[in-house]
Amino acid sequence: MDKDRVIGSAKQIKGTVKQVVGKAVGYAKLEAEGNADKIEGQVQNAVGGIKDTLKGK
Repeated sequence: MDKDRVIGSAKQIKGTVKQVVGKAVGYAKLEAEGNADKIEGQVQNAVGGIKDTLKGK
């Protein structure tokens, strides 16, 4: 498994937590940051998946 997949998954989790906390406390900026982190994590995870595919794993 490529390190980008691991880091991407961690960013997705972090983003989800930020998003939920931001929504719970009514802090729109934190919620938006969480959403951005989730998207960044998804992209990085996808890049890692492509690298794994190219390596034949």
